[in-house]
Amino acid sequence: MNTFADYILEEQKLDSKMEITYYLSKKTKIFFNNSVIFKTEIARLFLNYAKIDVDFNLVLTACLLANCKKVHNATDIEKIHSYAKEGAWYLRELGFGKRFCKICEEINRYSGSNPRERESDILELVDEFGGMLLDRPERVGFKPDEALVLLEHRNLRNQYNRYLNTFIEFVCFLEKIPVQDGNTMTPLRKLVKLYNETEDLAKFIQKVVSEYEPQIDKLIAQQDKQMLEDMFHKIKSANRPLFSEETTQKIMAKMHNVKSS
Repeated sequence: MNTFADYILEEQKLDSKMEITYYLSKKTKIFFNNSVIFKTEIARLFLNYAKIDVDFNLVLTACLLANCKKVHNATDIEKIHSYAKEGAWYLRELGFGKRFCKICEEINRYSGSNPRERESDILELVDEFGGMLLDRPERVGFKPDEALVLLEHRNLRNQYNRYLNTFIEFVCFLEKIPVQDGNTMTPLRKLVKLYNETEDLAKFIQKVVSEYEPQIDKLIAQQDKQMLEDMFHKIKSANRPLFSEETTQKIMAKMHNVKSS
């Protein structure tokens, strides 16, 4: 008999995974809100950018479920330290394998699980960085460049994350892409704007999947094409002869006459 784990992992489409998790949250009251969709979308963009040798399907499923036992009360320190491990136990009950549950447990470092899985490093980056972009009761969300500085020098200070440098490159890449939406903004700021404007979870999922993803994926493809063209022109320029063919022939003829004399 198939388990819930089999069901959601066999589903390859991310929007369908979101819908499955949405209905699971309604039934079981697990933690699942707009911030989970927000961070999962950042993970999707990062995976497409970095082309890391991991199972995309597994990583994105973990993004949707790793915070399943997270609490809304950010002042409950004990729960903050234990929710990832409790979530891993819960996911085990739903039929997920030990490695998948370990990946989810390692979304933060409170359990001390070591050695860390590669996929866990992706979850950690997305969870830490994505969280800093969003408003909280005690502060407004940081700008992407500010969040990167805090990610590297505060949140992950003295911690090794194998994909940190690649993630920094990814964010810098996105920040160079203009998105026309009334005012010019970048893909990450557009996603924050969409998050802030859409309170209802089902509507947010729909807007991310139907509006945001097609627009941003198209812009990224255009940016990639432009970068390849620029690179080609630089290589072509670098290999271009210093003088024209006519001038080169005159110089060679003159050098031949010098040698002959």
